[in-house]
Amino acid sequence: MLETILFIDDDLITLMLCKMVISKASFSNEIATAKNGEEALSYFDKLKTTQANNKPQLIFLDLNMPVMNGWEFLDRFTTEIYSEFHNTKIVILSSTIDPADLERSKKYPMVLDFLSKPISKEMLEYLKDKI
Repeated sequence: MLETILFIDDDLITLMLCKMVISKASFSNEIATAKNGEEALSYFDKLKTTQANNKPQLIFLDLNMPVMNGWEFLDRFTTEIYSEFHNTKIVILSSTIDPADLERSKKYPMVLDFLSKPISKEMLEYLKDKI
């Protein structure tokens, strides 16, 4: 079981369902959420300043969000955060599976996988073997 994961998605229903599936599957002790990439960057800034021990081991990242989308978050995470949070892996969880997006995701070393919504218990079982 992972200690902490971060779920970045602008759809509140998706966040609620994901929390439910993750809790029922005993996949993580703590589930932090952010509605866009900017909120997620603020989350990491707070972790840096408090020297918190609950660094997320895994991020589920949506691509299509307002304010700051998933690609913009990945670029900023790579340049500003990854050196300090290098053990954090990212799973892109999107409602669209565009082959160009899949190829683009391979450029980021922290991206573990690119999966299609919705999250499921089977998906979590699959990820347990990869983390």
